[in-house]
Amino acid sequence: MSDDKSKLLRSLTIDRSVSKAKRSSSRWLPISAAIVACVVAFAAFAAFEFRRAVPLKETASQVAPAPQPDTPQPERTTVKAVGSLAASGYVVARRKATVAAEITGKVVEVFIDEGMTVAEGQIVARLDSVLAERDFELARSRVETAEAAVAAISADLEDATRIMSRVQTLSQKSFATDADLTKAQARFGVLSAQLRQAQSQLETAKIDAKRSGSMLDKHQIRAPFAGVVIDRSAQPGEMISPMSVGGYTRTGICTIVDMDSIEIEVDVNEAFIGRVVPGGAVNAMLDAYPDWTIPASVIAIVPTANREKATVRVRIRFEKKDPRILPDMAVKVNFLGDAKAKGAAEATAAN
Repeated sequence: MSDDKSKLLRSLTIDRSVSKAKRSSSRWLPISAAIVACVVAFAAFAAFEFRRAVPLKETASQVAPAPQPDTPQPERTTVKAVGSLAASGYVVARRKATVAAEITGKVVEVFIDEGMTVAEGQIVARLDSVLAERDFELARSRVETAEAAVAAISADLEDATRIMSRVQTLSQKSFATDADLTKAQARFGVLSAQLRQAQSQLETAKIDAKRSGSMLDKHQIRAPFAGVVIDRSAQPGEMISPMSVGGYTRTGICTIVDMDSIEIEVDVNEAFIGRVVPGGAVNAMLDAYPDWTIPASVIAIVPTANREKATVRVRIRFEKKDPRILPDMAVKVNFLGDAKAKGAAEATAAN
């Protein structure tokens, strides 16, 4: 009985050595796992760096077969991207004139209105020309008077010439005296001088008549070139003058624009002006039609810079005119490249 109790007590006794061994093994297990994970990560990183260090050219040479010596190799072309340069400006007309009279007068009729197309030399307005017409008639009357005087003196001179010839013949035969011959010669000389005077007066009268006709024609105001009327300034009954004289005197009848001379003017920052060349391709977009891209090209670079804005003005032409393009419209442009790049692009598109 005592033996059984002693065995039971020994079985219930805790073995200190076994528990220490178990705690020691449980402590080293996570450390070993961490060491193994570090070794695996280092091996993966080394493999990745090695693959990155291998040149692509060597890899391609290992995969691609060596070219045969008789096989023609394709020509390599280098494509160079051309960056675009943006700028903004306005549509302008190179030929734009305010039509005015060369003389002071009262407007009687105006034959044009805004939006009307006029031809070169077409009458756009007429001034009061009553006095000018009277002056022209008077000048023509003087011309007719001078012509009549020339005709009368010419007839007298012909008669004097015949008389002088007859007297000379008779004087040679001693049938006329020297006094008669001298008288005939004197009359011939006087009439010759009077004829020259009358002819000069006739020329003066013709010049005066021509001047009066020109003054009369100035009462009809004509368009200097073909274009479209964009502004009508004067009304019938108003006074108009080629210069401002105060009061309510106007200086212009209308404003005409030649639509064929429309182009674009933009200001480019002088730091980027080297990227703009004459003839370079341009895409233009009007603010009024933002979805419409208009092909254009550079006309010229104005050889001066704006000191205040540090910009250089560039002139651009429209490759195709359109009635929707109007003067003073705001526009944005993109410079696509130089003329060589444009030609190459057109040749590629044609092929």
